[in-house]
Amino acid sequence: MEKRNIDDMTIWEDAKKMLAKAEKEGIETAWDRLEQQTPHCKFGEQGVCCRICVMGPCRISKKAPLGVCGADKDVIVARNFGRFVCGGAAGHSDHGRDCVEALHAVATGETKDYSIRDEAKLFRIAGELGFETEGRASLDVAKDLTDIFFEDFGSRKKEVSFLCRVPEKRKEIWKNLGITPRGVDREITEMMHRTHMGCDNDAPNTILHSARTCLADGWAGSMIATEVSDILFGTPSPRKAKVNLGVLKDDQVNILVHGHNPIVSEKILEAVNDPELIERAKEKGANGINLAGLCCTGNELMMRQGIPMAGNHLMTELALVTGAVEVIVVDYQCIMPSLVQVGNCFHTKMITTADKAKFTGAEHVRFEMHNGKEQARKVVKMAIDRFAMRDQSRVEIPVEPVDITTGFSNEAIIEALGGSLTPLIDAIKAGKIRGIVGIVGCNNPKLKHDHCNVNLAKELIKKDILVLATGCVTTALGKAELLMPESISQAGPGLQEICGALGIPPVLHVGSCVDNARILQVCALIANELGVDISDLPVAASSPEWYSEKAAAIGTYAFASGIYTHLGLPPNILGSETVTGLAVQGLEDLVGACFAVEPDPFKAAELIDARISLKRKALGLSE
Repeated sequence: MEKRNIDDMTIWEDAKKMLAKAEKEGIETAWDRLEQQTPHCKFGEQGVCCRICVMGPCRISKKAPLGVCGADKDVIVARNFGRFVCGGAAGHSDHGRDCVEALHAVATGETKDYSIRDEAKLFRIAGELGFETEGRASLDVAKDLTDIFFEDFGSRKKEVSFLCRVPEKRKEIWKNLGITPRGVDREITEMMHRTHMGCDNDAPNTILHSARTCLADGWAGSMIATEVSDILFGTPSPRKAKVNLGVLKDDQVNILVHGHNPIVSEKILEAVNDPELIERAKEKGANGINLAGLCCTGNELMMRQGIPMAGNHLMTELALVTGAVEVIVVDYQCIMPSLVQVGNCFHTKMITTADKAKFTGAEHVRFEMHNGKEQARKVVKMAIDRFAMRDQSRVEIPVEPVDITTGFSNEAIIEALGGSLTPLIDAIKAGKIRGIVGIVGCNNPKLKHDHCNVNLAKELIKKDILVLATGCVTTALGKAELLMPESISQAGPGLQEICGALGIPPVLHVGSCVDNARILQVCALIANELGVDISDLPVAASSPEWYSEKAAAIGTYAFASGIYTHLGLPPNILGSETVTGLAVQGLEDLVGACFAVEPDPFKAAELIDARISLKRKALGLSE
């Protein structure tokens, strides 16, 4: 692969400057390693390499159409895809389990470091799930709620609790297909069992259970993570924040939090605001302590607390290349092991906090429910002590930060609409908002950094399509100034009118990766209000620059819920015509939605627009 020009790697000025600095200083980045790994293994790209047993590894070709056991390309591709999304469902859902354990520790008095910040939501969720709350203490209600959620991870239930939110027509589809999600761990375990050698050797059957596994993530694991995080740390409401590498401060101790779980980052935030620690930083020569986020941990803090966001997935290494970061504190998921090496090129220390996510060369500071405050203070002190090690001659903060608006939880959206979704539904019926699209997820160095994310959003809002953003795409759309009310000038006339009246942007930031569950819930609320299925709605989902197992799991639970789902790159399934055909066409007949793959954001916008027009016409709505 020929070395790419920096202008071809990213659309951002801060990224370009840091890539140039990294190249000048001999610091390797993800783009360099992509070149080293190219061309990629064709068997792996097509999904026809099987490593499940040691009779192999086997790879399917015209010369060898069957593995040693007799599995053909359809079976092997389906098994590989099933295990791929299984990993994604496990990641998001295990995050949800951590949140439940945190709420349980609060409810049982095992910790004083955490508390319930949104008691009203605690009682509302408990009532929604059908048990008595009148006259009861909040900790007692929390204990009962965690018991219910723990059961959602088990094997004894016929369906997960939040299926009470799913439209009846959708539940009937799942029942008839045998894909009603019963328990998070049950579906994940069964997925691993089914894909063991000698078990499920019917590709469509395996793909259906892949959908079931992902539905358990979307409607249980991720949804639980979102709702419990709101209960513990507060339900987000609209607020201003700032984004890009300009949020770093050359005269302050800079701490970055990275990963996905707010249990760690919320305590770090408390510690950086401690007057004693701020004074300690000043004694070391700093002008204060500055906290900024990366990826989904950054989204969590930004949504609830207005903490600035330094960057998304492909900006994580480049944030350290500024030379201004004392400590990067990580929990789990989407954290490049290379951050240790990049940090070592400067004075930056990487601190790990979760036993399930240790990194060779990093320092481990274990966070538990009973010691969150203590460990956070320890980490902040470590950052302060490293400030004196900084080489100011190597510090380069490349740009000024950009303002964004964040905090659009479902509750905040409904409040902005006057207490119900009726005004939104009326705007959709009138064609002022033609549809809703969730743009979610990642970056992938195979694609020009954030080019697809930004241009897809711009094209959709021009067509009067409201965009909901989560995860790493948030930083991109924020840097593009699409997350401010002033950006309505870039929207179509109908969307301009509605957003202008409400004082909101045409792109709403609704949270981190797990908060795609908020989008599921909004779709279900609208479908229930109209008495239709989710698949009948003029809605779609997109992950233009995805890379991870979690993104594939999100995409799978989206289409299995009836939401047409665009991907910028295909999963590793192209070696099987059967599985590929199911993904992009056959599942439409079964679940009312499918995948569409298109790397060009302008063509993708046309595909999504055509889908929304089709659904509006079927509902008898004008354009």
